[in-house]
Amino acid sequence: MPGLTFTAWLDGSEMRDLDGLFQQFYDGFKLPDYFGWNFPALNDCLRDLSWLPANQYVLFIEGVEKILPEDPDGVRELIGILSRTGAKWPVKKFPDGTERASFQTILASSKEQFSSMTKVITHST
Repeated sequence: MPGLTFTAWLDGSEMRDLDGLFQQFYDGFKLPDYFGWNFPALNDCLRDLSWLPANQYVLFIEGVEKILPEDPDGVRELIGILSRTGAKWPVKKFPDGTERASFQTILASSKEQFSSMTKVITHST
């Protein structure tokens, strides 16, 4: 892919509570010191990223089924933020005719955990 791509690799097993979740994003995206350590602040920072100039951003979260095991509402909030972030960033068109989103999220889970994680994400409150 032409241009600079920034990739953040985060570990879901380190996101068992909100402090761990925000720490992973803080470290992975080199969030600025003014980051507020809450979901609205995470949303704002991921929609800006001016301190990380790149043409494309790729977020890879391994072990997504381990994120906030006791807080399904928090998991849904995070997924909503990531979804809105991806929609906010433009789709880039390249000379060869291909298109790629400027912000992509890859959620990795074991096959055994995929079904239970899907239920958490799609459950409406």
